[in-house]
Amino acid sequence: MKKVRLGIVGLGAQGDIYAQFLLQGKVNNMVIGAICDTDPKKKALVDEKYPNVPFYEDYIEMLESGDVDAVITCTPHYKHPEMGIEALNRGIHALIEKPAGIDVKQVKKLNEVAASKPELTFSIMFNQRTNELYRKVKNVIDNGEIGNIRATNWLITSWWRPQAYYDDSAWRATWEGEGGGVLVNQAPHQLDLFQWICGMPEKVFANIKYGNHRNISVDNDATIVLDYGEGATGVFITRTHDLIGTDRLEILGDKGKIVVDNSAKLTIYKLHEDEAETNARIKPEDVPTIVSGDGLKDLYEKEVMNFESKWGEQHINVLQNFTSNILDGEPLIAPGSDGIFGVELVNAIYLSSWLGEEVTLPVSEDLFIEELNKRIQEEKK
Repeated sequence: MKKVRLGIVGLGAQGDIYAQFLLQGKVNNMVIGAICDTDPKKKALVDEKYPNVPFYEDYIEMLESGDVDAVITCTPHYKHPEMGIEALNRGIHALIEKPAGIDVKQVKKLNEVAASKPELTFSIMFNQRTNELYRKVKNVIDNGEIGNIRATNWLITSWWRPQAYYDDSAWRATWEGEGGGVLVNQAPHQLDLFQWICGMPEKVFANIKYGNHRNISVDNDATIVLDYGEGATGVFITRTHDLIGTDRLEILGDKGKIVVDNSAKLTIYKLHEDEAETNARIKPEDVPTIVSGDGLKDLYEKEVMNFESKWGEQHINVLQNFTSNILDGEPLIAPGSDGIFGVELVNAIYLSSWLGEEVTLPVSEDLFIEELNKRIQEEKK
């Protein structure tokens, strides 16, 4: 195989972007094999923008056509596991859009099928993992440069969405069509980065507002408290009604601290000694000097780095990595099996909100599905 022929399932905004990337030759050794969409009117668009590219209304027919070696699922979230399984079972490589699914049970099935077919490439579109800033943050944490994590905080509210955005598609911002709101639509990238860099929490407690300042039934304002065990805590806050928006990540270790502003500026603080050692050696007479003025600045050093990220570059990076894994065995940046972590975290967050209590991970898969189905039925009334 010299070039990977990609089947794009769903020619919405995202699917069209990927098709453009391939048409413009931005992914080496990958071309458009076919395009599938359940809307027959999209065929005219394909004929106009992507001449000579086969069009299908049924993705199973496309998988069995011989026109594609791999697929990407640009469809509503519930369909991701099903389409991934159908592709893998037919010997087709699969790149799943985020999130991997809506509930842990269906994502487990997808992962089991993928594990049974190691000869096939299975990846997920966690494009933020290719962001050099966050790769640097992960390396700093993994190398122990700021010690053991004590606290994490991510305030990510730069998702402003007007009512018109929600009204644009009947499936959007519904439990039945999308499986949730900001936590499954906008925030999966940050939730993946959060657990990829800092690890999964042991427990979560969530305060979620549904349809806050918007006429929708799903979440658009969430404050989550995380417990990592051994005294380490975290907070994750996200919403879609903040027109100004903030993006700030802080990771506190016992030997330093990381601060990320707007996913562009990285500040790394490194203590001259472990905080516990400093705490133990400070005498009462030293306190006024240390805690007032600039006394604390003598206890650490600071490094500031700025990063630039071009629009679309990270998605292209994942597509390229996916292609290179298929052709040359290049290690995957975002293995598809990793998608379950974010889904499990979101399932726990929703359950905490619905039950009004702290929830321990892993969650009961059946209880989550039962509670989700209640919201779907209520939505139909």
